[in-house]
Amino acid sequence: MALRTLARSASSKLGPASRTWRVYLSGEIHSDWREQISKGCEALELPIEFSGPNPSHEDSDDCGAIILGMEEMRPNWDKIGANMNAIRTRTLIDEADVVVVRFGEKYRQWNAAFDAGYAAAHSKPTITLHPPAISHMLKEVNASAMAVCEEPEQVVQILDYTLTGRLPKPKDGDAFVPIVDRLGKGNPNP
Repeated sequence: MALRTLARSASSKLGPASRTWRVYLSGEIHSDWREQISKGCEALELPIEFSGPNPSHEDSDDCGAIILGMEEMRPNWDKIGANMNAIRTRTLIDEADVVVVRFGEKYRQWNAAFDAGYAAAHSKPTITLHPPAISHMLKEVNASAMAVCEEPEQVVQILDYTLTGRLPKPKDGDAFVPIVDRLGKGNPNP
């Protein structure tokens, strides 16, 4: 799967984008969530360059042994592959403006949790993306994220708002009530 790079300016109430943002897409590799985000951002003409880990599980496991030679012990085989993958992962997270970390329900994604921790340790704005059923298991990861999403479309909407100031229709539809009407002014003495 090839992720698209968009360099077009996004027109908005904040004005044209002055640069291309870099977004690292980490985590679950068994669904098309990356493509959904990429296509959604492309449709909005957002100036975003996406990157991510190698999505081939087999290549990720075997890269070290293919390049440096096979190892007799599984821990050694895993370590050389992990070290090679870390060159890519750390470099791209370090260069990212935003890190999106996807957790799926089916597999334990220890690497995604590590990427989220690495991003947090390097003060990278992070968005987590996962089904509500696993929120409890991810409570510490979610606590360090700037936003927690359930659907790729919400990630696209956050990126659109961040880059352009555009807002989608409220998730709550007609039930949405602006904060000033619902809870009053935040500062009654401006």
